Amino acid sequence: MTFLWAFIVGGLICVIGQILLDVFKLTPAHVMSSFVVAGAVLDAFDLYDNLIEFAGGGATVPITSFGHSLLHGAMEQSNEHGIIGIAIGIFELTSAGIASAILFGFIVAVIFKPKG
Repeated sequence: MTFLWAFIVGGLICVIGQILLDVFKLTPAHVMSSFVVAGAVLDAFDLYDNLIEFAGGGATVPITSFGHSLLHGAMEQSNEHGIIGIAIGIFELTSAGIASAILFGFIVAVIFKPKG
């Protein structure tokens, strides 16, 4: 049953993104930014952790989880280290994802030739 809920929740997040692209004519950058902010807002109201507990990978894989991780890490570390903890927390939870994106983007840029 866990896999089914993960599939449904992840699919609903993707459907929302597709509706934003098709109906509201937003660009992919706007949709991505909106999802990151939505994940942070849901985490601010303590709702995203419940969604992760319920849906597992269906809630941790989409880009909304990145916004959740940014705010979650910042809030945890700010309680411990004050203002400097905000910067520490942001990068503590998301550094692996950011580093992977940079590394794989560089590898793809070296291997493939751009068209156009």
